[in-house]
Amino acid sequence: MKWITGVVVFVILAVSATIAVAVWGVNALHSPMNIKQPVLFTVESGMSPLAVSEQLIESDLTSLPTWLPWVWFKLEPDISHIQAGTYEVTPRHSFATLFADMNAGKVRQFSVSLIEGLTLRQWVDSLIAQPHLVDDTDGDAFAGVTNVDGMPEGVYPEGIFLADTYYYTAGTKVSQVLERANRELVEFLSQAWQERDTDLPLNSPYEALILASIIEKETAVANERSLIAGVFVNRLNRKMRLQTDPTIIYGLGERYEGDIKYAHLREKTAYNTYVIKGLPPTPIAMPGREAILAALHPQQTEALYFVAKGDGSHVFSSTLDAHNDAVNQYQRNQGQK
Repeated sequence: MKWITGVVVFVILAVSATIAVAVWGVNALHSPMNIKQPVLFTVESGMSPLAVSEQLIESDLTSLPTWLPWVWFKLEPDISHIQAGTYEVTPRHSFATLFADMNAGKVRQFSVSLIEGLTLRQWVDSLIAQPHLVDDTDGDAFAGVTNVDGMPEGVYPEGIFLADTYYYTAGTKVSQVLERANRELVEFLSQAWQERDTDLPLNSPYEALILASIIEKETAVANERSLIAGVFVNRLNRKMRLQTDPTIIYGLGERYEGDIKYAHLREKTAYNTYVIKGLPPTPIAMPGREAILAALHPQQTEALYFVAKGDGSHVFSSTLDAHNDAVNQYQRNQGQK
């Protein structure tokens, strides 16, 4: 009988040990990772769950023994169906919850804010500098871009992207972010054009976009946008030149060195609205939603002129004499708009 008792004791001990190991294993799998700050971890395409767990262990992100993940994957094979991508591992993660996120494909989302008033070149430079975006601008980065209604074929796609914050995952191409911003602009402008004021001196959504880009560059004061739009609409209706400095600056490109000289005012470029009549051929910057709405819903005003006061706001005048007085007061005869 002693041998029976021994067998029973052995079985009990073995079962107890198995239960103890199982409990320990479950607790270990659900214990916090060995980090105090979030870190990024990339699962490359084709990596096996065992390879991922080994990399986590080798990177000292977890203290699990190498055999434990192997056992866990055998017992719960569904959890091993992980998706490639870059994940954010936080101190709240355990090995188990991290693999649950990898199983669900909860990859890290990054963001980039594309600011209104900047040019496409500035936007592209900003995108190239973003971490985890792939620079494909040496190729045809604008191949997937949709033209705005009224936009001539082959024109440089300045202004046809909507300023906003865009989210992306690691490995996204710069062109993909631009295509998304372009789709947002086309959709927003198309709807806004349908709801525009009547009798505007604008023949297409593209012309509205050009005007909006000028408004965007002329003021950062929100409650002035529609008033500045009203001034430009008045000038267009009266066949007056727009005479707006930002168009000169855009036309000068890299030749602009921080100030507009008298020769620049007389230089006939396609964008010099002191010389050309009507709108320039393309937008001069990326307008935001509010500038677009201002162009399509200008404020009714008698004003034909405005001059910067130096604090970001402007003085508006309906006569040239009043405008010249404002110029003398605020800009010391440095010129007029």
